[in-house]
Amino acid sequence: MTAKAEALRAQILELVAEYYAAAFPTCDFVPGETPVPVSGRIFDATELEYLVDASLDFWLTTGRFADQFEREFARFFGLRHAILVNSGSSANLLALSCLTSPKLGDRRLRPGDEVITVATGFPTTVNPIIQNNLVPVFVDVTIPTYNMDVTRLEEAHSERTRAIMLAHTLGNPFDLGAVTDFARQHDLWLIEDCCDAVGATFHGQKVGTFGDLATVSFYPAHHITMGEGGCVLTNHPLLKTLVKSFRDWGRDCWCEPGKENTCGKRFDWQLGDLPHGYDHKYIYSHIGYNLKLTDMQAAVGIAQLKKLPDFIETRRGNFAALYDGLKAYEDFFILPQATPDAEPSWFGFPITVRESTPFTRNDLVRFLESREIGTRLLFGGNLLCQPAYVGVPHRVVGSLENTDRVMNGTFWIGVFPGITRLMISYILETFNTFVAERTLVKSSASRRTSVS
Repeated sequence: MTAKAEALRAQILELVAEYYAAAFPTCDFVPGETPVPVSGRIFDATELEYLVDASLDFWLTTGRFADQFEREFARFFGLRHAILVNSGSSANLLALSCLTSPKLGDRRLRPGDEVITVATGFPTTVNPIIQNNLVPVFVDVTIPTYNMDVTRLEEAHSERTRAIMLAHTLGNPFDLGAVTDFARQHDLWLIEDCCDAVGATFHGQKVGTFGDLATVSFYPAHHITMGEGGCVLTNHPLLKTLVKSFRDWGRDCWCEPGKENTCGKRFDWQLGDLPHGYDHKYIYSHIGYNLKLTDMQAAVGIAQLKKLPDFIETRRGNFAALYDGLKAYEDFFILPQATPDAEPSWFGFPITVRESTPFTRNDLVRFLESREIGTRLLFGGNLLCQPAYVGVPHRVVGSLENTDRVMNGTFWIGVFPGITRLMISYILETFNTFVAERTLVKSSASRRTSVS
């Protein structure tokens, strides 16, 4: 790059910082008028500068920023390998698909094999099981952790069970002690979906480091964002190679973009029925995809990663403030609890409306939304009740009683770093108003019935 180009680049980045200050000014919070969202992107001039810096390279696929992010993100988890992809859903698809590779020998997953999971959650934790012609085995959850009821694991096991694929619900780790013991006992693959749980720990160890593979999402709702984007994490060199193969068209070659002959025998392979010496760059060992992300996205991720520890602490602080303010209403709501021995990295604050209350979940959700407080249901509720899953081969353990209760009575509100203490005060005031009005209405109705 010429000296003039370097100077112009520096000028452009200085202007980006000025642009940020002008385009994204801080606005005062006005209760009832300013939305209180459940999630959102948190960024400053640094993210814009990294994004523009990457765009000026005009290297439109994965490149130097992606390499840097993968190194730093793997280091955050204490793992060897982080493989960037274009979404958390793609990360889940690749994590499970790579386990179907013939290169895993007798441990490969084959059509008809069973994978233990839960029906309470986001579809793309379960979809890769179905997409790979495997059979999901649904186990109920517990309330108020909203994670798998591990007492049903043995009941879920069969001679076809080969893997477990679970998410840490809303940032609350599932019982990794029980699940990892069970996986070891039965020689099962374990995939941790950490898309909502970056930074959470179990016995002081980060989630994502217990299983064979783990996945993360960088959608704007999550702990850090690239707009879109995701990642597969592993300590296993072979699994890393397989994930990259399925991500990159199914190719056998593991050269990075723009590089060649990493293996030293590019024209000396004999694979399949191809002629000896067929260019290794065009040999395909798997039925793969193209699920890479751009270097511009990775550049944003590097800036976000520097903020991640503060983001996590803010989420925990917001969760604690909401819990302290809502515990007075435990006669009406079941409040969330961390899994024993876990420190969640909360994605949201789940609430289940008790069946004995004088109002429904929908009553409360409508009231909150009418006052600009965002809410979300616990994703798909019971996925087996969703139209997409009608006729899908599966097995169910027990009645999924709590799963149905989540579908009918649970929702969550936000704890992300964009929620201020003024917003939390407003949320708590709104809950107070709702409960007071509803209990007053019930009390008045009871008095009228008594008089008559």
